[in-house]
Amino acid sequence: MDAVPEPHTGWTFLTNHARVLATIADNPDVRIRHIAAHCRLTERAVQKIISELERDGYLSHKREGRTNTYRVESGKLLRHPAEAGLPVAALIGLLIQDHAQRETASEQLRATRSPIQMEGSSVQTKGG
Repeated sequence: MDAVPEPHTGWTFLTNHARVLATIADNPDVRIRHIAAHCRLTERAVQKIISELERDGYLSHKREGRTNTYRVESGKLLRHPAEAGLPVAALIGLLIQDHAQRETASEQLRATRSPIQMEGSSVQTKGG
């Protein structure tokens, strides 16, 4: 049995539901244990989130042997009134990049960081 991932402390910009949905959209054949590891959740938490997403029509799955293949309902609208009218595809499009784009973005980010910034000093922004 795999170890339970360390929980993230503090707030984040995305919900666990958004992370799970984006992970599935990126790879419809992904296993629950891989979703859990990627999202830093327990497998049980991922199962619950998948059940909720399926119940509300954002996700469906098809059993193929011992594997589930998921389907994200990209035309379904986001739930919060602030995002009224926006389809799930808009969110997924922001969260998913192909692997090459991720690697390039990560390399660019690492190249722009100075050792002082990485140790926790504040970064000044325009107007701030």
